[in-house]
Amino acid sequence: MVIIIGDGICTNVLLVINTNPVGQMNRYLPSVTLLQASQGNPSLAKLIDIQRESSARLQAISPLIPESLRPAIKAGPFVDQVWCLLLTNSATVAKIRQLLPAFEAHLRVKGLEVKTIRLKVSRANFG
Repeated sequence: MVIIIGDGICTNVLLVINTNPVGQMNRYLPSVTLLQASQGNPSLAKLIDIQRESSARLQAISPLIPESLRPAIKAGPFVDQVWCLLLTNSATVAKIRQLLPAFEAHLRVKGLEVKTIRLKVSRANFG
């Protein structure tokens, strides 16, 4: 199963079954939206909720982030009121760390409270 979650937009999911012996044709099931797939799978629904909550928080604090740093920040997981921001490098971590009190206060005002905001350098390609 291939699942693509990006920027809060539901994309199509292609389910591929390859259980046939070598030399036989693969069977492809019809594409379904991520929303349709999540309705039948509680684990997937929970992941989508985590992603949605995290994206909402990043969107809320976006005006507080210097414009030059915005491409270097991605929303990470939001679990048990702990939110993780994924950053491209340690210099960005140092700059964003100074803004954490403002982020937390802004999220409280918006009704999107977090207990803690963690910062983590991610090796993933942000391009």
